[in-house]
Amino acid sequence: MFLTKLFKTKPAYSEEVQALYIAMVNQSRLPVFYSDFEVADTVEGRFDMILLHAYALFRKLKAGGEATEEFAQSLWDLMFADMDQNLRELGVGDMGLARRVPRMAEAFYGRITVYEEGLNAQDEDALLKSALDRNLYLKTPVSDESLTKMAQYLRDIITNLDNADLNDLQKGEIQFGTPPSKET
Repeated sequence: MFLTKLFKTKPAYSEEVQALYIAMVNQSRLPVFYSDFEVADTVEGRFDMILLHAYALFRKLKAGGEATEEFAQSLWDLMFADMDQNLRELGVGDMGLARRVPRMAEAFYGRITVYEEGLNAQDEDALLKSALDRNLYLKTPVSDESLTKMAQYLRDIITNLDNADLNDLQKGEIQFGTPPSKET
């Protein structure tokens, strides 16, 4: 039993799950977020951009119910396995990982709650912008223009995903949309 665990290979993720995860991470890394949207180009800022896109994606997958449950779980597992690996590459040891990964999951669940509340509020995005300010921008000074653009961007990707076919997502195909730049 011990040797089985010791030599156990990493779980294999389907090509479709990997494609969706890579698309989500690539979208989160677009330079426009770190320039025009004023997101901090730091480990924390990039983590929070991934969580923002993950929130929108998991929101859509949750709407699929049992039909997408296994796929969503596999995507979740891959996301946190990748974050674990990234922390290791940054020099975080096993003891640090034992504390940080659960905190990262807790941070994600917290963001799900406040982003959902903000999207559902009838307050011209005041609650959503406040949630973004606290969670994405970590209360660092940011222009109201950037908060407004980010709130609209989140609404846009939610709309894009609401209109997306779940079968396409489960094939690893996704279109988040193009974030606006200063020129648009």
